[in-house]
Amino acid sequence: MPRVTLTSANPARQTADALVVAVASSPAGPRVVGADWLPAETVEQVTGLAGVLGITGAVDEVRRLPAAGKLAARTVVLTGVGPLDEVVPDAETLRRAAGAALRELTGAASVAVALPAEDAEQVAAVAEGALLGAYAYTRYRSGEDAPAPAAEITVLTPRARDKSATKALARAEVLAAAVHGVRDLVNAAPNDLYPAAFADAAKAAVKDTGAKGVKVTVLDEKALAAGGYGGILGVGQGSARPPRLVKVSYSPSRPAAKVALVGKGITFDSGGISIKPAAGMDAMKSDMAGAAAVLHTVLAAARLELPVAVTGWLCLAENMPSGTAQRPSDVLTIRGGKTVEVLNTDAEGRLVMADGLVAAVEEKPDVVLDIATLTGAQLVALGPRVSAVMGDDSTRTEVVDAAGAAGEAFWPMPLPADLRAGLKSKVADIANIGDRFGGMLTAGLFLQEFVGSTPWAHLDIAGPAFNEKAPFGYTPAGGTGVGVRTLLALIEARAIR
Repeated sequence: MPRVTLTSANPARQTADALVVAVASSPAGPRVVGADWLPAETVEQVTGLAGVLGITGAVDEVRRLPAAGKLAARTVVLTGVGPLDEVVPDAETLRRAAGAALRELTGAASVAVALPAEDAEQVAAVAEGALLGAYAYTRYRSGEDAPAPAAEITVLTPRARDKSATKALARAEVLAAAVHGVRDLVNAAPNDLYPAAFADAAKAAVKDTGAKGVKVTVLDEKALAAGGYGGILGVGQGSARPPRLVKVSYSPSRPAAKVALVGKGITFDSGGISIKPAAGMDAMKSDMAGAAAVLHTVLAAARLELPVAVTGWLCLAENMPSGTAQRPSDVLTIRGGKTVEVLNTDAEGRLVMADGLVAAVEEKPDVVLDIATLTGAQLVALGPRVSAVMGDDSTRTEVVDAAGAAGEAFWPMPLPADLRAGLKSKVADIANIGDRFGGMLTAGLFLQEFVGSTPWAHLDIAGPAFNEKAPFGYTPAGGTGVGVRTLLALIEARAIR
């Protein structure tokens, strides 16, 4: 991850490969945001070349120009913020503009970011966006031409020496490291990241952070059988690589709250006996994005030394078809004794999550949040960029508020009681699928059966967790790291209740 520093130096005198400047769109043509920072020659250059180069200031538009006038930087990079109702862009617009610019500046040794950063909130947004955009996954690249993010980022702000700004930068670095960690796990090939390998990666991540008060416990297939984790075992029994349940706990002294996080970790989802179509199956390496988000959220909370106890449950299995795989009509016994009739082996995420939810609730947390790439119905309902959240009204609202503060798009969805009838089984307590319509909501109702009266919310990130299209803003192609920012914001809010 790039090194980031703050400076209050004059942007015109900042030596760098690139100086990033915000440009807003308007009926009169693009205008530089914060033009008083820059030499008149630069402002005139931008407005003069706008028509020739087709510069509009639209969101995600990034253009490079040779530096003009008295600028010390080698090039000027214009990043669009769209039309502005206010003088200064909001936090998410700043994040996206900084991220879009840094995403385009691969190979740069140094980048100076001169977006509006007048207070700690704006400093945080600019730093977060720049760091989130400065990401490249190169594990499997063999050539020297592998893309590399900018090595050094300088955020220009008049508040460079303020404690609030330096604290905001420190948090942004922790947050970005967590998101990068999730992206790395999601982008890893499934032949390298299987349940046991994921468990080892969790141990290594805990060790690398050096955070205090973090403990990792791994249950292998024998321990899962002894503990009655029938959902995880059932899903994983078709693979030669057995399942795992990983518990990652951060325990500060005198915690203000106790939060449990449960993440779906299907390291590859073939659909099992109910096998998926071949087209698009390669993206099913991302079916463990929820578990990755949980792992790195716990570690981020520990690195920030938040006064909240956070326990993460990573429900890890590989869903494969074989002679040992579970079959449609099999009945599984979830931890705690509830039985589930498996009508479709491709509705496997809810089975492993049920075990994780029961285990989490047993420890009596104040709230339990689960996050999963759970249903294709989420994509149908909300598309590839908006995640869904279901649960009791209070916790659902808490998640939506946290997402809004963090800059992630989560939409509240209901849990209609009438859909519960579709989950009735003729032979077991509940079936793992219901009626065709409202599949995302039915999945939420299934999970609700395993939380009892504990405050709970379910985050379905099926589409937003893996970007199969072109990059945008600070979001790369492939793993996105969605959910970490929302979960961390919620935990921070719990810390000051």
